[in-house]
Amino acid sequence: MKQTIPYKFIGGRIAKTGLAVFITAFICHMLNWPAMFAVITAIVTIEPTVADSIRKAYVRFPAAAIGAGFAVLFTFIFGDSPYSYASVSLATIIVCHKLKLHDGMLVATLTGVAMISTVHDHYLSSFFIRLGTTTTGIVVSTAVNFFVMPPNYSKSIIKNIHALYRGSGDILLKRGIEIFNSQESDRNVRSDFQRLIKDIDKTETLCHYQKAEYRYHRFSREDMRDFHYEYKKLTILRQITYHTGNLIFLAPGRLDIEKSRKKFALSVLEDLKDSLYDPGFLISETQREKISQVTQWFIEQKQLDPAGGLKPRTHHHVQPETAILYEILSIHDLIEELNQIQIMEVKHRKLLKAPLKQVAKKRETGMNE
Repeated sequence: MKQTIPYKFIGGRIAKTGLAVFITAFICHMLNWPAMFAVITAIVTIEPTVADSIRKAYVRFPAAAIGAGFAVLFTFIFGDSPYSYASVSLATIIVCHKLKLHDGMLVATLTGVAMISTVHDHYLSSFFIRLGTTTTGIVVSTAVNFFVMPPNYSKSIIKNIHALYRGSGDILLKRGIEIFNSQESDRNVRSDFQRLIKDIDKTETLCHYQKAEYRYHRFSREDMRDFHYEYKKLTILRQITYHTGNLIFLAPGRLDIEKSRKKFALSVLEDLKDSLYDPGFLISETQREKISQVTQWFIEQKQLDPAGGLKPRTHHHVQPETAILYEILSIHDLIEELNQIQIMEVKHRKLLKAPLKQVAKKRETGMNE
């Protein structure tokens, strides 16, 4: 499962970081403050979302004050020496950890260590100047993140979800070919499956970022509804991966299935893959008929499973054939649910567009009259 990612020389977050650094350095230059500490803070404070920037700003300011305070204290005691650097680093990390200022620990430590070489005689003024530069970096970077190119992950989420569904279809079919041809599990299939799980986690992180953005930027109802449907699809995709994972980690062994039924089962898996590739997750009538046959096959297979005093063919109470059929039916049920979600999404879009058309018609009739 290989996905081609278009190369971008510069992204929105990189551009915002450069702009925040420039504005921060310019303000410090105008105030005749050392820009190094402010620039360090500005670089670290640019977060994926505005919500994270604002939330972590409340943590980073007191953390930076702690780092600057320890820098002044230990420079006064030891001067510009290795003891000062070690003491500032350790003391800042310990206090920030105790106060649960984890998000500001890096900024505080960097500020404290970098400040040692600049503190000479005016300890109190140096302390307040460092607080001023840190505040400038936090405020500027947060403002840039809020007003300049606000984060919007909707397009990335939609593209990722469609690509992940295609990838899951490929993995499902490959594993089905291995199972019904009595082949050993290929490492590439397992590695593709693990990569699929990681990509799903990354996409879910983007969804959390997008949810956080709704608190600080205006989005239309249509955008929020689309995001709601896409998040539902992502949730169902994770359920599909659970069932696919059960097939991937199925215990090796020969199946007690006729060749004709193996061929039939592979054709069902090909249909499932086609449905996962389809943007609307369409299910053909032929596929529905096949699933009805699989359901009947599953019922028959359940009756063949060991019960009571019968000796099982394996040490499992559920035989591999029954487990495979159950996973196939479960994946099909989830695809049916996806198809219904897609139908509802299309209906909502038509309802949103309908009032606009009615207004346009009323205007035209009014002009004619």
